[in-house]
Amino acid sequence: MAVEPGDLRTCLGHFATGVTVITCDEGEQVHGLTVNSFTAVSLSPPLVLVSIDRRAKALDKLRSNRFTVNVLSSEQAAHAQHFAGRPDAALDLGWEEGPLGGRLRNCLAYVGCSPWRDYDGGDHVLFLGLVEQIEWCPSKPLLFYRGGFGSLSTFDEIERPLWESDATPGWMNAGGLVVPQLEP
Repeated sequence: MAVEPGDLRTCLGHFATGVTVITCDEGEQVHGLTVNSFTAVSLSPPLVLVSIDRRAKALDKLRSNRFTVNVLSSEQAAHAQHFAGRPDAALDLGWEEGPLGGRLRNCLAYVGCSPWRDYDGGDHVLFLGLVEQIEWCPSKPLLFYRGGFGSLSTFDEIERPLWESDATPGWMNAGGLVVPQLEP
């Protein structure tokens, strides 16, 4: 049985993701596009992956170019819409110069990358970036779930990351929940 693209999109939409805007410079111009397919790949060397639709106008601008992953805060849904092709002329984008080029102001985190590799991903291109610069601040992330934007409400205050848990070995304490930890 073949999986229909629309059904696959609906199913995968049940996986909540963060929302990013990938920015890169081309001469004096900064270009950006909204991406929710962003993930960590490796800690050593430090690599991240972004998946870009082949039809995206910014695709060729990313090839062999440094880029910044701007992780959007819960206050930046309008930015996500703008860079997803629904521009709002009244929106103050708030550009600033980051260590690796132009980026959006007031984001939750920044991951500055130089190009590592790119791969065929069907109707997408998978870009691996070598992480050269990182910044973050305490705020809430913008989330994308089932075609809409939202923010965290369950974990308003996370005192420390799960990997720093002092829970019973083999278990992780997730904000008051005890979750079994998979064996390596």
